[in-house]
Amino acid sequence: RGVPAPPLTGVRGGRGRRPARRGRGPALVVRRSAPPPPAPPRRYVGAAAWTARHAGIAAAAGLLLVAASMVGFARIPTSFLPLEDQGYLLVAVQLPPGAALGRTEQALQHVQEKARSLGFVREVIGIAGVSVLDGNASLSSAGVAYVMLKDWSQRHGRDADLRSLYERTGDALGDIDGARTLVIVPPAIQGLGNVGGFTMMVELRDGSTDFSKLQSLANGIVGAAAKEDALQRVATPFRADAPQVRLEVDRAKAETLGVSVGDVFQALSTAFGSSYVGQINRFGRVFQVYAQADQAFRLTPRALSQIAVRAAGGAMVPLDAVVSTGPSAGPPLITSYNLYPAATVIGAAAPDRSSGQAMDAIARIADETLPRGAGFDWTAMSYQEKAAGNGIVLAFGAALVLVYLVLAAQYESWFLPIAVVLGVPLALAGPALVLSALHVSNNLYTQIGLVLLVALAAKNAILIVEVAREERRFRGADVVAAAVTAAQTRFRPIVMTSLAFGLGVLPLMLAAGAGANARRSIGVAVFTGMISSTCLGTLVVPAFFVVVQRFAERFGERLRVLPARASSPPPPPPIRVAQPLHEETQA
Repeated sequence: RGVPAPPLTGVRGGRGRRPARRGRGPALVVRRSAPPPPAPPRRYVGAAAWTARHAGIAAAAGLLLVAASMVGFARIPTSFLPLEDQGYLLVAVQLPPGAALGRTEQALQHVQEKARSLGFVREVIGIAGVSVLDGNASLSSAGVAYVMLKDWSQRHGRDADLRSLYERTGDALGDIDGARTLVIVPPAIQGLGNVGGFTMMVELRDGSTDFSKLQSLANGIVGAAAKEDALQRVATPFRADAPQVRLEVDRAKAETLGVSVGDVFQALSTAFGSSYVGQINRFGRVFQVYAQADQAFRLTPRALSQIAVRAAGGAMVPLDAVVSTGPSAGPPLITSYNLYPAATVIGAAAPDRSSGQAMDAIARIADETLPRGAGFDWTAMSYQEKAAGNGIVLAFGAALVLVYLVLAAQYESWFLPIAVVLGVPLALAGPALVLSALHVSNNLYTQIGLVLLVALAAKNAILIVEVAREERRFRGADVVAAAVTAAQTRFRPIVMTSLAFGLGVLPLMLAAGAGANARRSIGVAVFTGMISSTCLGTLVVPAFFVVVQRFAERFGERLRVLPARASSPPPPPPIRVAQPLHEETQA
C-alpha cells in the first residue's frame, strides 16, 4: 500500500531545531517561514475604496486630470536640442568690408588678450581670414576665436553656468575698436551648422540679383528683431557694399589683337586667384601645386600691365590692353540657398525663452518685413527643429496604441485595456507642472523621456487591472471589491518599483559637466512623471477598472466565472514503500 508522506510542521525560533529521532530514519530540519508583507496604509485603502465605490465621479475627475495634463504639457514652449557646455565658445570677429588680413589679425589679437583675462578661460585660439557665420568661407575681413574654457571641475558657481559664461564673454569682448564681435555657442550636434540658436536664410525669389536690396531686407529684419523681447544678439554677416574693382574685357579689341577671350579670363583667374597645376611627392607625402602671382604683383589694378597673354601670332599682349578697370561695390561672399541669392540671419533666444519661441518671433518679423518676391527658409539646426515638428504627439499616440493592442490580445478583451490606457496620460501631470515652474522647454530629450513613461505608467496600471480581473473572473468577486482588493494587493509592489526607478534616474536630474542639459531633461521628465503616475494612478486606475468592467459586462462581454486557481502547489504523490520478497517453499 502507499504510505503518505508526513506533513511538514514549522518550528518556532530563529534557528531550526532538530526533532526527536524515531527509529533509524533521518531527522528533518524545518526553517521558520518569512513573515507576511506589511499591509498598505489605511488612508490609501480607504481612498481606493472610496474611488471604487464612486467610480463615476472618480473616473470623471481622472479624465479631467488627463485633459489638464495634456493641455498643460502642450503649452510648454518647445525646442529641438538644449545648448550644451562643450568646453569652448566661438567669437566671430567682423571688420568693415574690404579690410586687409593684417588688420583682421590685429583685431583678433585684442580679442585674445581680453578673453585670456577672464578667470574661466584656459586658452584662446584665433584664426584670421575665416568667416564662421558664412560656413567657414575665406574672407579677409573676418576671423574667429575659439575660447577654450577651463575643465568643469575647476569652474564653480556662476562660472559653471553656460548662459552666465556666454553673457560675461559677450560683455567683455563687446568694445573692440574697429571690429564687431559676436559670441556664439557651438551647436549641440557637430556638423549641423556652425552656431547655436536659430539660422534663417533671407532669399530673393523674384529672379533678381539685387544684392543691395537683399542687404536692406536682412538689416530690416535685424533692426526689428532688436525690439523683440524673445530674441537677443540677432545679426547678419551679409554685406553688399564691400569695395571692389570691376574688370571689363573689350572683346572687339581682343579679337583685333588675336587674343582669345578665354585665355584672358584664364590669365586673370590664375594670377589674381589660383589655378590647380598638379601634385608632387616630397618627404613621403603628396602635395598639391597651385599657380598664383606673387603678392606684390596683385595688389593694385596697375598689376595688369605686368601680366601678359599670348596672341594667335605668338606675340605677348599685356592684359591692360584688352581689360579696363574701375571702382565698384558688391558682396565679398555670394550665398545661394535653394538656388536663390540669400543672406544669413542668426540669433538666439532670450533668457527664459525657448528656441521654438525665438523661431516663431523671427518668422513673424520676417513675414511682416519682407515684401513680395522675397522669402525665407530655415537651415542647420533650425531646419531640423522645424522638420521634427510635433513628432512627440505621433510617438506618444503610437505607444498608447501598441500598449492597447498587446493588452487586448493578452486579456482577450477589447474593453479591459482601456482602463490601462486611460491611466497612462496621468504621467504627464508631473512634467507639465515642473517644466512650467522651472521655465524649461520641451526638447527632444524630454520627449524621449515621455515615451519611456508610457511603459512605466502602463506597468503600474497593469499591476492593478490584472489582479482585479483575476478576482472578478476566477473568484466571482464583485467589481468594486475586486478593484479594492487589487489596489490593496498591488500598492506595495507599485511603490517599490517606482521608488527604485526614481532613485535610479536621480543622478540624471543632478547631472553636471558635459552633456548635463540633455541628462537633466530626461531625468526631470521621467522622475516627475513616475511620481505623478504613482500618486494619481493608484487612486484613479481602480475607478477606471470599475467603469470599464461594468460597461463591458453590460454591452459587450459576458462574464464567465472560471474555477479558482490553486493557491498552493498540489501535494506530492504518495510514496510507495517496496515490500520484501518472500520465497515460497514447497512442502
